[in-house]
Parts: sequence; structure tokens; C-alpha cells
Amino acid sequence: MVLFDSVKKEKLALKKEGAINIYLCGPTVYDDAHLGHARSSICFDLLRRVLLSLGREVCFARNYTDIDDKILKKMRESGESLEKITQIYINHYESDMKNLRVLEPNLKPRATEFIQHMIELILHLEKHGFTYTLDDGIYFDTSKDEAYLSLSKRSFEETKTRLLEQKEKKNESDFVLWKFDEEFYAAPFGKGRPGWHSECVAMIEALFKDGLDIHAGGVDLLFPHHENEAAQCRCAFHKDLATHWLHNGFVNINGEKMSKSLNNSFFVKDALKEFCGEALRFYLMSVHYRAHFNYSLEDLALCKKRLDKFYRLKKRLELKEFEENFKKCERESSLRVLQALQDDLNISKALALFDEFIVNANLRLDESKDKGLREDLREDFKELALILGVGFEDAILYFQQGFDETQKAWIEEQIFKRTEAKKAKNYALADELRHNLAEFGVLLLDTPQGTIWEKA
Repeated sequence: MVLFDSVKKEKLALKKEGAINIYLCGPTVYDDAHLGHARSSICFDLLRRVLLSLGREVCFARNYTDIDDKILKKMRESGESLEKITQIYINHYESDMKNLRVLEPNLKPRATEFIQHMIELILHLEKHGFTYTLDDGIYFDTSKDEAYLSLSKRSFEETKTRLLEQKEKKNESDFVLWKFDEEFYAAPFGKGRPGWHSECVAMIEALFKDGLDIHAGGVDLLFPHHENEAAQCRCAFHKDLATHWLHNGFVNINGEKMSKSLNNSFFVKDALKEFCGEALRFYLMSVHYRAHFNYSLEDLALCKKRLDKFYRLKKRLELKEFEENFKKCERESSLRVLQALQDDLNISKALALFDEFIVNANLRLDESKDKGLREDLREDFKELALILGVGFEDAILYFQQGFDETQKAWIEEQIFKRTEAKKAKNYALADELRHNLAEFGVLLLDTPQGTIWEKA
């Protein structure tokens, strides 16, 4: 498998043997997850699924930044404790990820669990002469790191607008490692709390003693966050933080970069009010992970129709629910999709093959009544579902999404009345009830097993 390395600017092959360690920069938990969080998680969940489907062992870590200025601001505004606020938003985030079929990470480190590791990191840097102290904290001296900016390939001139924080800093590119604060953690250099850029370095060093294969995150993290992480690891431990650096593109909302300052930071929970999690996943996955993504509800609705075809096939195959138990894929259809995805997650080619499978499966079912064919196609379906993370919903319930429980109860009541009317040969009433349901956006399907319905 080859992946485009953000630093070397070329596709590089993954190591052929042994487990693959992946670390994804997770959210700062002071608010609900937005579409940027969702896209990053889905892109690298796809990578993980591909590796698992190839039979590789994967250790996947996604961290939580649970101490930060934004969280402290939320504490002051709400009067709640840091622990309560962060746990609320961690719970919300994990619920959203579950709805999006993002696999549970093997490791979910929280910054507050690794404070001592961060202190030790800063002591290492201090020992080697890479730090200095100001009134508000301990700073990293970027001028002492000859390789600084080698990750992002920026010039020092380009860093100025992003890094103006403390007028007394030696260099505009210097960043805080430890913020003095009497309300927090004791350390040899003074009570305080860690700077954001030190958290991931300390956690990666603690969790991956044999080295990190892939460090992933949104492209907005390449500078300054990942640049500053790499600098600390290089200077403290004399090694590279990761072998591969992967970054997914921005999410734009109707052509504008998603930003809280622009008030267009679209929450996952809002998107899930109108569309199911798998539909949103399929949409956010449909554009190559490195490309910027332009989100619109119209495009989401169109993309869902593509996923609908997969569920039509599931319904036709009478395939029941199945578990996400990974094993090395063996079916020809899934191997072709995997081959496409092994080329830097070439999702366009993979989804073209996915569409081709659906068309060919339906043609084969039209031409043959062989029970063996149906069972073969069920196995094909399961492997494709595992790779892409879609196709796990009940096929009938999938087509009923979009109504709340009260509306569903009313629909079921009207269907019961229609069934009773037909039994009484009151076909005028039965037709009227069908018409009323159609006006409400409900399509009825009469089958030998009874009437089922779908959202039109």
C-alpha cells in the first residue's frame, strides 16, 4: 500500500510486515463535533478498514485534548468543572462517531492522563537548551532547532501572522510549552498546565515505544501544530515523531471554509437530524481525503441515492444484520476495491467499482434463480460493507429514515386501517388512505408478507 506523505510530497510504501501504528489528532472537547472532525475521522477510519481488510494488524489511537483555554472559558461561562464539561463533549463526540460507523479506537488517550509525561518532555528540552522562561510560561526556542519548518516547508516570514502571541518572545515562531497557572499541576519549573503542542508528543512517546508509523490529522494542523510537535520530538529524543504524515483537506460549507468565526461550523448532530449516519459517512468519504470538500445538503441528498442502491441490493438479497468482524478479504469484488484503495485511498476508483458490483449483482440475480448465487453475493456484500463502513442498517428501516417516532406511529396506524379496509372490501377507503400517505411522503409496497412502507 502506498500513501502520499505530506512532508516528502510523494507516495511512500507502508512497511510490509508487523502492526501499523496510527495516531489521529482528535478534538478539543469544549463543544460538539463539527463536519471537519467527522471528515478527518472518516478518512482515517477508511484507511484503518483497508488495512484490516488486507489482513494487517492495526493499533489506532485518537486523542482528546481535555485541557485548553477554550475549555477553561467554557468552565467560567457555565460554572461547571473541567471534568464534567469534557466528559459531556467526549460522550457527544463518541455518539456521533458511532452513528458515522467510525470504528472504536484501540487507544483514546486524554491529555490530562499524561501530564507527568509532558513535564518530563519539557525537562528533556530544558536539559538540552531548547527552552526559556517568560512571566507567563516556558517557551520553546525555535532558533535552536536547525530543522524547524522542515515539516510544513514554510518560511519564517509566513509564520508571523499565525504566531503573534507574546511580545517578549525571542522569536515570533516560538511557542509555549507550559503555561503558569496556580490552579493546576505542580512541576519543577512552576505550577501550570501544558501548551497544546506538547500534548501529542508526550502521548505518542508514551504509547508507541517502538515508533509511530502514521501521524494523521486535518491539513490545518500541519502548521503550526504538527510542525511544533515534530520539533519537540526531534530536539528532545533525537528522532522523527512519525514515519508517515497524512493530512485530509478542509471542509467548506457552500464554497466557504468552515469556521466558527464565520458562523458556518456545521455540527454533525445537525446533519444527522435530516440524514442517517451512513449517508453522511458515505458523502464525506466520496471525495479523495486530500482534496478540500465542499459540503452542501443538495449534494448529500444526491450521494445518498448512490448508497440507496446498495441497500436495494441488500433488501433483494434478504441479508440480515451482520457483525463488523474483520478478517482478510477474499472475494473478487472486494479485492478489486481494495486494490484501488491501496493507491493512496483512491476513493473515486473504489466507488466506481462499488457501483459496478451493484449493477452486475442485480443483472446476475435477474438472470439466475440459483440459491448459491444469492449466498455468494451476500458474502461479497459483507466484505464491501466492512471496507467502506456502510450497509449495516436493516434494509427496511434504512428506507424509513426521516420520520420521528410519532410520525412513524401515525404511519403504522394508517397502514393498519388500510389493511382492515381491504379486508372489508372497502377499496375506496383503502385508496384514500394510500393517497393520504403518499401526500405525507410515504410509499407503500404490498408484499406477500404484508404491507411495508418507505419514505418517498
